[in-house]
Amino acid sequence: MNTLSETWFIEGNIDFESKKYTVLAYLQRVNQFFNEKKLYPQLSDVIFHYNNLVNFKQNKRLLQNRFPRRLTGVQLQKLELLYEEMIADDELMAEIEQITHFASQKMKATISGGTDLYDYVEDNISITPVGILPMDIEEGYFFLCDGYYRSIYVYQYKISIFQRSNDKYRSLRSQYLSAWERNFTNTYESIKADLMRHYRDLSTPAVYTIETQLTYPVEETLLPIAKRSLVRYIETTRM
Repeated sequence: MNTLSETWFIEGNIDFESKKYTVLAYLQRVNQFFNEKKLYPQLSDVIFHYNNLVNFKQNKRLLQNRFPRRLTGVQLQKLELLYEEMIADDELMAEIEQITHFASQKMKATISGGTDLYDYVEDNISITPVGILPMDIEEGYFFLCDGYYRSIYVYQYKISIFQRSNDKYRSLRSQYLSAWERNFTNTYESIKADLMRHYRDLSTPAVYTIETQLTYPVEETLLPIAKRSLVRYIETTRM
């Protein structure tokens, strides 16, 4: 995908007209993916850039805990020096503010379209346990089935906790195992039994089905949303 650098709005020739066309071309490409019902990684990427612009406008300083975490310490040091030079130039800062305001508004509209699609997919996903769940549901398997009714995609999952600032978050890592033909013979229970025979590291695994009537792209849309939905489902049922 034709993407932007983390600091595109203060790189090179800082001119509103040229930067306007840069961001519009980027967003046009993102919207093309959304029109194809492909959400990731485009949605997370445009949210990343939007947050950078908001942080820049609100803080007016390139602080390490506010600006892109993908930047190295050396890059941040150079950016801070560049910022000190820019802040002394009123005309330049006015141009940057015009760029960031325009770009953030356009990105916000694109994000809104992406999140509407995300919500629609999420509302059309159903999750059901297969058989009795064990005490430990932090790892196991899930079956993803879309509206084509042709295949059952089998994944192994593991939930882990990571910390950002003072908050703890749960993330789900998945590994694709295989695809089963969807028929009367291959029931969810029979696939679960087969997994237990072949993968003995999980003797009594937690297994879930994630179903949808939608026929959207699996890798770019259904799978990422299914994983996030499963994390929330497990957290809700745990309480």
